[in-house]
Amino acid sequence: MLRRPIVIANWKMNKLPSEVERYIAEVSPKLAAYPHVDAVLAGQDVLLNAMVTAAKGTSIEIGAENMYWQDKGAYTGETSPAALADLGISRVIIGHSERRNYFRETDEMVNLKTLAALRNGVSPIIAIDEAVQLESLNDHAHWIVNQVVEPLKGVTREEMSRLMLAYEPTAAIGSGQAMGPEAAQKSLHVIRQTVADMFDQEVADHVRILYGGSVKPANAYELLKQPDIDGVLVGDAALDAATFIELISLAEQAKRNL
Repeated sequence: MLRRPIVIANWKMNKLPSEVERYIAEVSPKLAAYPHVDAVLAGQDVLLNAMVTAAKGTSIEIGAENMYWQDKGAYTGETSPAALADLGISRVIIGHSERRNYFRETDEMVNLKTLAALRNGVSPIIAIDEAVQLESLNDHAHWIVNQVVEPLKGVTREEMSRLMLAYEPTAAIGSGQAMGPEAAQKSLHVIRQTVADMFDQEVADHVRILYGGSVKPANAYELLKQPDIDGVLVGDAALDAATFIELISLAEQAKRNL
């Protein structure tokens, strides 16, 4: 496999610190059966210390759901990327559509956060959302291209190997209905081609691009069979440890059968 598949659980504002250890204890022993898939758990800030502690010695990576673009300062309530790195956080989701829609995050803010994460050794998972109403396929492609180009301004060719892109159609998030696999593939192909245009084909061939939006075992296999879908960003379905493992199993099967 040119690009190693990955399954990321985005717990959002769910789980309690008291629930973390049990979840990770259930997941970690089963990952040995799926050696070709990366597993990441992303949780809210209040959980991160417990998550890092519980995942120590396992193959599970721990990610944050958000961060600020300054390393330190008078920004009450924000989270420093330097603090995330010091805690042992390996990845951070940046620009999730819920951040964009509820908290009015812009492409410029996503770019600042991306550069700050890279500067501090934390690997960004840059989310690319989709406008709910677009008049044509050309508008759709133009929207996606802009959401790739703007957040990646100032990112070097070498730094591209440390980040991932995650496409999440807004209408699919929380709806229970994922985008069809062929339509998702077309959108992710636009993203990969945009990366090739910005850098070169080698960078585009190696960057991992994920699909997110109502992913569950019933649709994950067909999504992951698509050549440009390297993994999935999973919300509600990943709150259950057994389902998270099932999704990892499906990722390994799908990529093995390509």
